[in-house]
Amino acid sequence: MLIGGGALTMPHAAFANAASAQGGPVIPSDLSVWGMFAQADWVVKLIMIGLVIASVVTWTVLVAKHLELARQRKSAEAFRDTLLAAPSLSALDQTASAHAIVAEAREEIAQSGGALDDREGLKERLVSRLDRYEARVARKMTQGVTILGTIGATAPFVGLFGTVWGIMNSFIGIAEMQTTNLAVVAPGIAEALLATALGLVAAIPAVVIYNHFARAIAAHRAIVSDSAAALLRIVSRDLSRGTLAGA
Repeated sequence: MLIGGGALTMPHAAFANAASAQGGPVIPSDLSVWGMFAQADWVVKLIMIGLVIASVVTWTVLVAKHLELARQRKSAEAFRDTLLAAPSLSALDQTASAHAIVAEAREEIAQSGGALDDREGLKERLVSRLDRYEARVARKMTQGVTILGTIGATAPFVGLFGTVWGIMNSFIGIAEMQTTNLAVVAPGIAEALLATALGLVAAIPAVVIYNHFARAIAAHRAIVSDSAAALLRIVSRDLSRGTLAGA
């Protein structure tokens, strides 16, 4: 209806009542985040719930893995310093001797038995064994971190799927109500776009946290590598002195 050459726009609630009176669906009036979630299609709801769960997993991994890596790094640095200061295997204290990497070296020396005179062969076997140890440590440190990469890579596309699905439903609603009034179109599109927003909320922190842990793990692996190199030098010195025991 026109008044004085201008369009008379009905209030949102009034338009909703009019649409309802004409037999059309009631237009959503609650455009809060919770309201849009409650009014969304069940497929979009499932996507939103999945993205919220992914976000919770991201922050849980951040806290748990940060505490784990901080504790392991402090221990690894102390052990590395002990190895750097040790003149021989026999000079290591009981705590250092019980460390897994020292146990690996002692086991290889024990298995070599009477072949200790073959210095180069022993060193080669030790290098191979310590390399495998370092790889095992790296695999253990990355546990729980790879899921962050998965969330960061997939969450935006999952959210986009929810948006596409929601917009499709909005167009179906427009066709059924036979109107393109913004009061009809906007709520459905807003609900759909909420899925993309949640996808970004889940993905962006996941990518940032994943990169942070990637750097932290690389630094931790470098410390383990330094420890392995220090242990090889200790064994080499013992071989040169002829003081390396075969047990």
